Amino acid sequence: MTNEKNALVVSQVSDGVFTGIQQFENAQRIGKALASSALVPKEYQGQQGLANTLVAMEIAGRMGLSPLQVMQNLNIIHGRPSWSSQFIIAMINGCGRFSPLDYNVSGEGDSLSCFAYATELATGKELKGPVVTMAMAKREGWATKSGSKWQTMPDLMVRYRAAAFWGRLYVPEFLVGMKTQEEVVDIEEVQVTEQTTIVSDLNQKIKQETEPQEATDDSVW
Repeated sequence: MTNEKNALVVSQVSDGVFTGIQQFENAQRIGKALASSALVPKEYQGQQGLANTLVAMEIAGRMGLSPLQVMQNLNIIHGRPSWSSQFIIAMINGCGRFSPLDYNVSGEGDSLSCFAYATELATGKELKGPVVTMAMAKREGWATKSGSKWQTMPDLMVRYRAAAFWGRLYVPEFLVGMKTQEEVVDIEEVQVTEQTTIVSDLNQKIKQETEPQEATDDSVW
């Protein structure tokens, strides 16, 4: 029989942190105790981390996990919450709904590719995830950033990304709409750079359009 504490069946929790005043007050007392511990990540420590702790407690309650387990695996990067890839893989493997996640890896260097797959135990159907390639990583800008782990650990990174894609496709309730920490690191700065460039170009265009035009000989009466 599947252990419900590990099954990650997301449910509507009637006594969640934000479902009522009494539940919220009770959660604050527990949250303050967690936030005062030096064993939780710094984003959850102290009074300034209490709000993050309460959110982590809400997620933990809905996923049937301990708050500490969520807090240790829910990372805040560029102001965005994200799961560690190891956590997602562990949750998929331990949920009891699928065979352990496996990977089909082929090629090397620029031809390196990988997809994740697992069998749905209830139906016996093999579930194959999207293919991730090194060429994709370069086109998307993941592998070309300074200090990118794609440059030093491509075999690991291609598996992590394949696992994240598989999870987003077949068990989106596990990810609760959040990216993995590797995805946030790879993608977020690129998005910010592109947005900054667009705003900069727009500001320059507005400046040019609003600057007074110098009179020419043809415009002088």
